Amino acid sequence: MFKWYSDLTKSEKRTYWACFSGWGLDAMDTQMYALAIPTLIALWGMTRGQAGVLGTTVLIMASLGGWIAGILADRYGRVRILQITILWFSAFTLLSAFTDSFWQLMVTRGLQGLGFGGEWAVGAVLISETIRPQVRGRAVGSLQAGWAIGYAVAVLLSTLLFNTLEPAIAWRVLFAIGLLPTLLVLWIRRHIEEAPMFAQNLREHAAERPSIWAVFDRPIRATTFKAILLTFGIYGGNYVMITWLPAYLKLVLHLSITNVGGYLAINILGSFAGAFLNGWMADRFGRRRTFVVIACLQAVAVATYTLAPITLPVTLVLGFVLGTLQSGTAAGTGAYIAELFPTRIRASAQGLCGNAGRAIGAVMPAMVGVLSAKFELGAAMGLCACVSYLLVVIAALMLPETRGKDLATESTAAPADPAGSAANTHSKTGERHAQEVR
Repeated sequence: MFKWYSDLTKSEKRTYWACFSGWGLDAMDTQMYALAIPTLIALWGMTRGQAGVLGTTVLIMASLGGWIAGILADRYGRVRILQITILWFSAFTLLSAFTDSFWQLMVTRGLQGLGFGGEWAVGAVLISETIRPQVRGRAVGSLQAGWAIGYAVAVLLSTLLFNTLEPAIAWRVLFAIGLLPTLLVLWIRRHIEEAPMFAQNLREHAAERPSIWAVFDRPIRATTFKAILLTFGIYGGNYVMITWLPAYLKLVLHLSITNVGGYLAINILGSFAGAFLNGWMADRFGRRRTFVVIACLQAVAVATYTLAPITLPVTLVLGFVLGTLQSGTAAGTGAYIAELFPTRIRASAQGLCGNAGRAIGAVMPAMVGVLSAKFELGAAMGLCACVSYLLVVIAALMLPETRGKDLATESTAAPADPAGSAANTHSKTGERHAQEVR
C-alpha cells in the first residue's frame, strides 16, 4: 500500500510534501472554527442557526475562491497561485482573532474561505499532473491524510489553550496561530516547479487563454454538472459531521473539553487511515466503484452514530469508522476530477467542480442548525448526512471510469458511461496503465 512513495522521483516527492503540508495547514486553520463553536455560542450568545450560517458562509466563499484560483492557475501557473492562496487564508484566519461579533467573524471567515477553496483546487491539480498514472490514486488520495494531521494539530492546540487560558482569550489565541502556514510559502518558492505537461501546454497555447466559462462548453458540460453533484454529496455529508461533531459531543453527550479532544483524536486517526485506504482501492478497483462502496458504508455508519441508542464505547469505535469513511470519499475527488478534464482547463474545472460541491453542500450544516431547533441534534445530523451520501452513489454511477488515464493526453472529458466501459473512457495509454495497476 505504501511502496508507491519510494518509487517517486525527487521532484515528485517535493511536490507531494508541498501539497500535503498545504492541505494540512489549511485543515488546521479551517477546523479551528468548528472547535471554537461551543465557546462562541456561550460568549456571544450565538444560536445554533447562526453557528451553522458561519460554517456555510466559508464553504460558499470557498466555491468562489476555488473557481477564481483555478482560472488564474490555468493562466499564470499552479505554483504561483498556490503560494498566494496559502498567504490569503492564513492572513484572514489571523484577522478572525480580532473580531468581536457574529457579523465581523462572518466577514473574516468568508474571506478566509476564498483562500481555503483556492488552495485545495490548485494543489490537487499540481500533484495530479506531477504524479505518474500508475500510482496517482494512492498519491493524491493520501493527501487527505494531511487534513487529518491538520485537524489533529487544531484539536491539540484547542485542548491545550482551553485548559490553560480563559475561554474569552483562548479562542483568539487559537485563531492567531493560524498565521503559521505562511512559512510554507518560503519553502515552495525555493523547491517546487510546474509539472512538465502544464509548462508545455502553457508554452504551446500562450496566446490562447481559455474562457472562464470553458468548463460549460458543450463537449464537457454534462461531465461538469455530474462532477459537481458528486462533490455536493461528498462534502454535504462530510461537513455535517466535521462542523457539528464537536458540538454534538459536548452539548448532547455532555463530554468535557478533555474527553471531546480524546473522541476527536480517534475520529482523526480514522481520517488518516481512510486517505490511504481510498487511494489503494481507487487504483485497484477503479474510481467509481470505490465511491459507491464507501458512500454506502458511510451512510450506515452515520445513521448508527447519530440515531441509534449506542453506548459511549461504541460511539468511540464508530468515531474511528466515521473518520475513515469521511476521509475515504473526499480523498478520491482530487485525482478523479483532474482525470475528467484536459490540461488547458483542468485547474478551473477542479476549482469549480470541487468547490461548487462544497458551496451547495454547505447548505447541509446550516440545515442541521435549523432542524435542530425542532429535532434532536443527532437526528438532524443523521438525516442531512445520509441524504448527501445517497447523491454520491447516484453521481458516481453516471460518471465514467478514469483509472490509469494519462493526463498528458489532450482530449475533452469522455461522455458518461453508466457501465464503466474502459473502451469508452480510457485512451490507449490509459488502458495500458490500468493493466499495469491490476
